[in-house]
Amino acid sequence: MKKIVYILTILLVFSFENSQAQVLPNLGGQRAGLATFSFLKNDMNPRSAALGGASVAINSAGYATFSNPAFAADLKGINTTFSNNLVGAGVYQGYLSVVYPDANNVAAYGLSVNFLTSGAMEVRTEFQPDGTGQEIQASTVGVGFTYSKRLSDMFAFGTTLRYINESLAEYKNNTFTIDLGFAYQTDWKDLSFAVMLQNFGGNSTLKGDYLEVDFNRSGIPLESYVSASVFRLGASFVPIKREQYSIAFDFELQHPSDNAENFRFGAEFEYMNLFFFRAGYQLNVLDHSWPVFGVGVKTHVGVHSLKFDYAAVPTNHLGFQHTLGLSFTVNNDQR
Repeated sequence: MKKIVYILTILLVFSFENSQAQVLPNLGGQRAGLATFSFLKNDMNPRSAALGGASVAINSAGYATFSNPAFAADLKGINTTFSNNLVGAGVYQGYLSVVYPDANNVAAYGLSVNFLTSGAMEVRTEFQPDGTGQEIQASTVGVGFTYSKRLSDMFAFGTTLRYINESLAEYKNNTFTIDLGFAYQTDWKDLSFAVMLQNFGGNSTLKGDYLEVDFNRSGIPLESYVSASVFRLGASFVPIKREQYSIAFDFELQHPSDNAENFRFGAEFEYMNLFFFRAGYQLNVLDHSWPVFGVGVKTHVGVHSLKFDYAAVPTNHLGFQHTLGLSFTVNNDQR
């Protein structure tokens, strides 16, 4: 057991050393804007957002369908989770998931919906810059089906197949993406390692009856773009665990297909399994120079668990972005 832990730790440190030369100079930033469906990267897990996004190796309960589907198999009852991300400027993003574990509590099935809308926008043209009286909106919806299974006491995997529909005025776009997550959990200080490939998919393009034209009024074909995928590698452990409280630390390396590599660090203080205080930092993420923070409160409705989570993410130019979530789990013994 100790040999396995040492090997995985060495691999994690090796990954850090190899990527440090790329991360610190911000190499890879030239890839920004070269992928579509970037809304899929917005962190809809408020616990994760408060930890700086370092969540691939932690058990996120109902949010596992987003952060790492491998952990969905650990749920002990039917879970319903809803979260929203208040981006600002009329843009709204929400996330809804339902996870149903099997009778043996070794596998789980989930259904999730991730949606973003811009709200109504006035149509403007070069001849009517004040508006034509018409309104349009941009919206994107991703519907995912998750399957998760625990193969042993220490190893689990999960996958999510997602259908995405994008609408921008007259344009439409449809495609599929897939998430693959793996988790390895030890019995030494709750040390966990995880790896995940998120939002992997093929090329797609907007299609519609109206095509953009140049000054000669000849049609300009729309280009095809790949989905904004992210490779995530992380670790989590609880060095301090007492009867009334515990402190956990989390680390994650992210390699997005449309931006530079970056590091995520997070810490969580838990008291009586009722109150949670979190903080984190994102290293080498543009426009995120400040630490993030958040809280969580766990209570019960009868014998069933209800949890509220909140995260505040300060940005350099867009102010604070807020993520809120509710997660309700029906006790297995009472369903």
